[in-house]
This record gives sequence, structure tokens and C-alpha cells, in this order.
Amino acid sequence: MQFDFFLSNILKLQQLPLGGLDSQYKMAPELRKLIDHENIHLRNPKEAAVLVLFFPNEFNETMFILTKRAKYNGVHSSQISFPGGKHEYADILMKTTALREANEEIGINKEDINLFKTLTKVYIPPSNFWVTPYLGYINYHPFYYKNDEVENVLEIKLSDLIDVKNLTSVNINTSYAENIDVPCFKLNDEIVWGATAMMLSEIYDLIKLL
Repeated sequence: MQFDFFLSNILKLQQLPLGGLDSQYKMAPELRKLIDHENIHLRNPKEAAVLVLFFPNEFNETMFILTKRAKYNGVHSSQISFPGGKHEYADILMKTTALREANEEIGINKEDINLFKTLTKVYIPPSNFWVTPYLGYINYHPFYYKNDEVENVLEIKLSDLIDVKNLTSVNINTSYAENIDVPCFKLNDEIVWGATAMMLSEIYDLIKLL
């Protein structure tokens, strides 16, 4: 998808209804679907936010950013995610968290980011985070300055996300179950599953309407 076309449809994207849990659950592990979404607040989850950042590459194709987390002693070690993190009191707004974390993790200039839509919150059971994704764009190819939380920055073509050939499933071991089949996207030779795939599924359903 050309970036000019993407930009010309920002208003339409803003006005389109969200797919919500119906979209998310298309790419959710079966165990994840058993969570009682109406009572997540009873678990006292930690609030967090992530940024889904779109930008043009050298061929004016629409791209977005994923990160591969560094290895650490935690449930999300080496997983693929969007830049983002835990909401801090000083952030005031959740969107401030998404912008701050993107700047801290990969060096994106938050002053250049145009936020245009908020997606459905995603609950992550293993870490008890309730994550708000924000869609935004910049008009140029970004430069990255990774911190120690990020092993690699992945630039993904939006056209690859909506290519059905990249929808598949894998058998994995997780922090809460062993030998389970999970739906996933295969993007840039990386397997994207779990909460990030659920967010991508809602984006997938939005972009398909353009």
C-alpha cells in the first residue's frame, strides 16, 4: 500500500468502527479466550500503552514498526511487540505513555508523531497488563536509537500484514501452557502471536475496509 493512499484514508480510518474483541479473538490463543473480559478490572491490572507507528519507506510503501524484545528473566523475553510500556503517573494521559515509551525504546521523536486512532484495549494475563494501542504516523523514514530493552527494530510492510499468506499457526510453549497451537502472523521471518497478534488483527480488519 502506497503511503500517499494511506494518508488520504486517515479520516476514513478515524471514522471506521473498531472490530473489538471479535477482531482480537481471531488471533487469540484458545486459552486466552476463556478470560472473563468484563471482570478484568477485578484483577487490578497495570495500565500500559503501545504505539503502532506508520511511515513511508524509500519506495513510498506504507510501513509500521515492531520491536523484538531483548532477552531477560521475564514472561515476554525475546517476544515481538510494539514499542510501549507501563503507564507512569507523570504521563497523565495514556497516549503520553505510548509516545514517551517509543522515544525511550527506539528514539522516535514524539513531537513528529501524529496520533489518529485508539484501538481496543488488550489484556495480557501473564504480566497482568491492560494495554491501550494508539495508531500514529510520521511523514519520513525514522532513525532508531535502541535502549537495552530492545534487541531489534522490525520494519514491516503494511501490505504484508494484510496478505493472507502470512496468517498461520504454530505450536509453542508459553509461560502459562505447554505444547499449544496459537494463531500468528509471520512477518519478516518472525512469528508474531499473543497480544501483539490480537492488536494486529484489529488493524488488519480496519485496513481491509479501505
